[in-house]
Amino acid sequence: MTTSERLHWSSRFTFLMAAVGCAVGLGNIWRFPYTAGVSGGGAFVLIYLGAIVLLALPVLMAELMIGRRGAAGPPAAIAAVARESGRSTNWRWMGVLLGGLGALLALSFYAVVGGWTLAYAFKMGSGQLQQVTADEATLVFDVLNSSPGNLLTWFTVFIGATVFISAGGLHSGIERAVKIMMPALFVMLVAMVVYSATVGDIGRTLSFLFTPDFSKINAKVVMAAFGQAFFTVSVGITNMMAYGAYLQRSTGLPHASVIIVGADTLVALLAGLAIFPIIFMYGLEPGAGPGLVFMTLPFAFGQIPGGLVFGTLFFVLLFFAALTSSIAMLEAPVAWLRDATSLSRRAAALVAGSISFALGILAALSFNVLSDTHPLGSIALFEGKTFFDLFDFLVTNIMMPLGGILIAVFAGWFIKKQFSRDEMFEGKDTIAYRLWLVLVRYLAPAILAFVFYDMTIGWS
Repeated sequence: MTTSERLHWSSRFTFLMAAVGCAVGLGNIWRFPYTAGVSGGGAFVLIYLGAIVLLALPVLMAELMIGRRGAAGPPAAIAAVARESGRSTNWRWMGVLLGGLGALLALSFYAVVGGWTLAYAFKMGSGQLQQVTADEATLVFDVLNSSPGNLLTWFTVFIGATVFISAGGLHSGIERAVKIMMPALFVMLVAMVVYSATVGDIGRTLSFLFTPDFSKINAKVVMAAFGQAFFTVSVGITNMMAYGAYLQRSTGLPHASVIIVGADTLVALLAGLAIFPIIFMYGLEPGAGPGLVFMTLPFAFGQIPGGLVFGTLFFVLLFFAALTSSIAMLEAPVAWLRDATSLSRRAAALVAGSISFALGILAALSFNVLSDTHPLGSIALFEGKTFFDLFDFLVTNIMMPLGGILIAVFAGWFIKKQFSRDEMFEGKDTIAYRLWLVLVRYLAPAILAFVFYDMTIGWS
């Protein structure tokens, strides 16, 4: 597909809905609450807000800028921008690694979790989780994962929905889906917050989330906050770069980026306000870890008035958040295939989706028949990791922070300043542009290097 044939978002609002949908996902509604829970609540939230501004925002602006400037899928867009700046087109391999391998790996394990959200929406809606004890709620999750047939069914439905929407194209597929799901997501989330505030312990929740205990701030909390901020905005594996390629020149990148990270942060905070009042009402632990949503909350919803309705609503909300992000994950490899081959949009979506599906089968079977299989167990860094754990670790702990470093370095040091100024600030050498340049050249790579070290080797 040539630049002149490139499609564009039908409106600025539609792009924002899609980009917010890309950013808003399981990282906001599943990962943020339990990370805040284990990291001290208010102290973590305070650092998280700073990390959004200092780290996630400048890298997001860089991705959108490269995507729009290059007007192609990530590898071709990076190569075009590099060529224009007199740099080697070998930078395209960054796009292949992140937008090809990284995105397909991410979708493979993400779709397994997406299948959980869909399974729990049906379980909650059919009354299977009514009046369950804490042990029974844990057993339901264990039984789901121990059955290859059940888990693969939900996983297949989820990834099938992702491929179906992507195959519909930009306007008939992605735009149509986000126009329905994103407004619905916000309505459901606000309804959940109102409900939780009515039946739960909202006072303790507000204190927990917004009253920082500075004695709890340490290196681990700081790294967790910066890692969460970076993960939740979905930068680092070129999802946003792929969406940026469809942007018209009339859309201001800084303003749009602020709206995206603002909406993403709002959803994360609202998720905390929706979940913690119910958790605190039953004296449950806010730091329950990843099981907070799929084991602790089902028990709580099973006990409270209206729990069947609002529990179902919560998991439908979680499913929508997961699906809008998975659509964005698939876009980078689909755009790459369309640029590099003669494949149609539908064929490219099927090819990319099939690769993620095959990898996802290994990830899903990691919870049952392949639970004792550790493909890279002989390497200390990957010791004891199943396929699911390995894919998650490779994407979240290695590819995303390293990808963020590469994107920041490329945007800050290798793209000519006149081009980045032109894309983001209409060619003006403003204070805001200079601040972005400092952040993307120095601060973002340095912070991400610390995050990468913390998430791989760790501090002794």
